[in-house]
Amino acid sequence: MSPYGSDRSPRRPMRRKLLQALTAGVVLATATGCSLNWQDFPRLGMPTPVTEEAPRILSLWQGSWAAALITGILVWGLIMWSVIFHRRSRTKVEVPPQTRYNMPIEALYTVVPLIIVSVLFYFTARDESKLLSLSAKPAHTINVIGFQWSWGFNYIENVDGDAATPKAGEVPKELASIPDRFAKDFPQGAEGVYQKGVPGDRNADTNNPGPTLYLPKGEKVRFILSSNDVIHSFWVVPFLFKQDVIPGHTNVFEVTPTQEGTFMGKCAELCGVDHSRMLFNVKVVSPEEYRAHLKELAEKGQTGFLPAGIKQTDPARNAETNKL
Repeated sequence: MSPYGSDRSPRRPMRRKLLQALTAGVVLATATGCSLNWQDFPRLGMPTPVTEEAPRILSLWQGSWAAALITGILVWGLIMWSVIFHRRSRTKVEVPPQTRYNMPIEALYTVVPLIIVSVLFYFTARDESKLLSLSAKPAHTINVIGFQWSWGFNYIENVDGDAATPKAGEVPKELASIPDRFAKDFPQGAEGVYQKGVPGDRNADTNNPGPTLYLPKGEKVRFILSSNDVIHSFWVVPFLFKQDVIPGHTNVFEVTPTQEGTFMGKCAELCGVDHSRMLFNVKVVSPEEYRAHLKELAEKGQTGFLPAGIKQTDPARNAETNKL
């Protein structure tokens, strides 16, 4: 008779139950952690969302933390359980029974991580697809241009109210590098205004460095990102979202601002020696104040558009489908 027979046999059912409970707990943690409302948890270092889309990102962030914390508690609990109940001073056994080639255990620590990763991947893919989806006709379109070492903003808007200028379907030569699938959504009569920043610009309200991009509260804005030189990254901090600005490639996303105020933005891609100076501000105002700002730019003579980045060849410019 094995010296361990009387001690091991009653523990087997308990071990099976423990493994089953562990599996269920980890799956539950990953399955529910990403679906809870973001307001039910602290923001865990994230700023307060200021767009309709940002709470989805914050919820994913919080759910991932919740799943990681619950998984960590289970793992730490098992470690402490092993340390306390299998210590040598308690069992009086010099070398405890060794478990080798145990198929249920091996299957457990193979399948459970796959389930965790699969669940997190599902929520990430679902939210990314939603965040990058585009509406049929956005209320506003702004071309953001990154260049060493500041930012330019083309407001593609019908500022003068005359739908006949420019002609319907005519795309200004400065915007020729923007793919047709995005240019077709430009508003009719969008002669546009622009602002070109320099690192020495300052926001009049906060005195923060960089040019200021105006956005209307409660109205959907499409950002078309392009670069004049190297890769940059357009990041408005309380949007909880950033996207690369790539030469020869056009990235697009949409947001709907929900809170007025002036917010910080920056380049999030190391783009050269003065990368740290590529700062900007985003000022969310009422739709009326937004339109007044566009007219103010027009009165300053800042009509038309800045060149919208490095020119793309026709095959590259229109190679991608409209489905993101």
